[in-house]
Amino acid sequence: MVWKRGGLVAEVCTKPRSRVALLHLDATQPVVLEGTAAIIWDLIDGQRSEQDIFAELEAIFEDQSGQMQAQIEGFLASLEGQRLIEAHHGAGL
Repeated sequence: MVWKRGGLVAEVCTKPRSRVALLHLDATQPVVLEGTAAIIWDLIDGQRSEQDIFAELEAIFEDQSGQMQAQIEGFLASLEGQRLIEAHHGAGL
C-alpha cells in the first residue's frame, strides 16, 4: 500500500525538521510528531510503499530483527484514523 498525506492537513515544522505539528481541518487538536514519528511523516510522500518505508527505517535504525514493522503499522493506522494520511490510489494501484 502507498500512503499520501491528507489533502485537508495543515503542517508546521521546525528547522531542522525534528518536530512537525499537523492539524486536519475538521479536527480540534493538532498532532505533534517528534523523532521517529517525524521521520515517518517525511517518508509519506505518495510515492513510497509501506514496505519502502519499513526498509528505510530499518536501515536508519539498524533494526535487523524487524521488530519495528508492527509499531510502524500501528502508527500508520493511527495517522489514518486521524485522517492525516490516506491510501494513494494512483494509476496502476
